[in-house]
Amino acid sequence: MTKWIVLIGLMVSTGWVNAEDEFPEVQIVEPYIDMHTGPARGYPVFYVAEKGEWIRVLKRRTNWFKVRTEKGKEGWVKQQDLQLTLNSKGEPVEVADGSFESYQSRSFEFGASGGSLESVPSLSAFASWVITENISTELSYTQALGDFSESRLALLSVTHTTFPEWRVSPYFRLGVGQIQTKPRANLVQSGEETRRNDLLAGSIGVRYYLTQNFVLRLEYQNLLALTERDENEELEEWKLGFAIFF
Repeated sequence: MTKWIVLIGLMVSTGWVNAEDEFPEVQIVEPYIDMHTGPARGYPVFYVAEKGEWIRVLKRRTNWFKVRTEKGKEGWVKQQDLQLTLNSKGEPVEVADGSFESYQSRSFEFGASGGSLESVPSLSAFASWVITENISTELSYTQALGDFSESRLALLSVTHTTFPEWRVSPYFRLGVGQIQTKPRANLVQSGEETRRNDLLAGSIGVRYYLTQNFVLRLEYQNLLALTERDENEELEEWKLGFAIFF
């Protein structure tokens, strides 16, 4: 069979395509394509689109696509069936499947993680912009609530992914930011006050492409809080989290 050469970029982080975008029309070249009432094999076939009919792609959910025929029939077709079509130029169609190849061409990541900052439970949220296959920038916010104090960290960093073509890929990160440490309310009378310090951060980690739009991340982070004392304060953090990409 002729190799597919035209890409339909229809996938977003949730697996759905925005129906307001401009979608292609494709022509069926096989004897027929089954249209289901929903995006799964368990939904019944309610209409059969025949060879020569034109269908418009409306949106996507995982490996199923909602389409509309020239007669106004709307239903769901499998990815494999959509590949058995031609575009308006008569060229075979290839459909991006949301697999690891899509991950390699991602532009953004959003995620969250949980871990331990100096033996205190921590929660983080982050957003990344992928500049090249190896380089990305990341903005993160972390909060750690202990028995005696609460810490809040904001970091802007640059990440280098060593082997982006690997599903399990190591990376390292360098960043700068600020930490705010605030004593618990019942300790304020002791004379302690909220402290703010600049931060230098270095991280090493590994990411694992899980499935569809999900990635797991395990990371160790070393933080250096720049203080006015003779010695700066060193902090360590371990965290495990996930990210979605698009």
